[in-house]
Amino acid sequence: MTEIGIVGAGAGAAAAAFVVDGAAPDADVTVLEKSGGLCGRAATRRHGDLTYDYGANYLKSDDERVVELITETLDDEGLVDVTEPVYTFDVDEAVSPGRDADEHKWSYRRGLTQIAKRLFGRTDATVRRRTRVETVRRVGERWELDDTGGETWGPFDVLLMNPPAPQTAELLRDAEWESPLRESLVDAVGDVAYRSVWTAVLHYPFAVDVPYYALVNTDKEHPVGWISREECKAGHVPDGETLLVVQAGPEWSAERYGDDPAANVADLAAHTASIVGDERLADPAWTDHQGWRYALPEGGVDRGPIDSARRDGLYLLGDWVAGEGRLHAAIANGLDAGERVVHGL
Repeated sequence: MTEIGIVGAGAGAAAAAFVVDGAAPDADVTVLEKSGGLCGRAATRRHGDLTYDYGANYLKSDDERVVELITETLDDEGLVDVTEPVYTFDVDEAVSPGRDADEHKWSYRRGLTQIAKRLFGRTDATVRRRTRVETVRRVGERWELDDTGGETWGPFDVLLMNPPAPQTAELLRDAEWESPLRESLVDAVGDVAYRSVWTAVLHYPFAVDVPYYALVNTDKEHPVGWISREECKAGHVPDGETLLVVQAGPEWSAERYGDDPAANVADLAAHTASIVGDERLADPAWTDHQGWRYALPEGGVDRGPIDSARRDGLYLLGDWVAGEGRLHAAIANGLDAGERVVHGL
């Protein structure tokens, strides 16, 4: 029996586990996830009759393997496609038609977390939630992991790491692993810059009559970077109501990340009302919020050390390894990593 450990239960990890389980039935997969959820920043919450994706907004159809996985390999029950277009706005809040009108923008009636849930559901992997790894240790030719609760996991023949680059770098920097590769690997992973995103969720007991699904700020100079309408996803919002996911721009998010959440929500609601041109939006009936410290990687990573680490049975994966902060990129990278693990076995 080959023992495989995975740190993190994001979309990439779920895709890798799916590939390994299908191609290497003798492998035993254990996933340790620090949070109570699955799928990383492709996160979904529910509030009463509301369902909303408050991190990644949808899955793009930009990778043929991912399209086949979602629409043919996995159960596509409840898969929804946003058909309304994405419009743009600038620093002066001038709204214009214009982006991605013809591509698929997928979610599920129960939200984007269904991707990881359905992938893991097709495996025999053991997924341990609320288990935060704090120590990575190389023992002979295998790997062990200690969690913050004092439990040791492993030993594993193969270790996959799926956290964002800064968290992966921190674990590797403190790892009990005597290898000349470790320093160059830590440097490469640690050099990946990230944007923080602060998100407000705004609910209203009335419908907003606009022709678009979302607005994106194209000049990157407005405090708001993105506004989307969850009511455009079938099953997410009752008829006659509005639920907006408002993501602040990078500068605003960095400056206001630790500020009072109520004040942040009020500020973003006021900006939203001004951009959309509807003063009612400044006073939402109900709100939610989330800060994403490591939301979007801003560039790729030096793949040399990452490729070399595979010789020690260590695989790094995620959107930051793919070099694109998109959900489809994370899934595609997970599929690649899973195939490499199987080939290595």
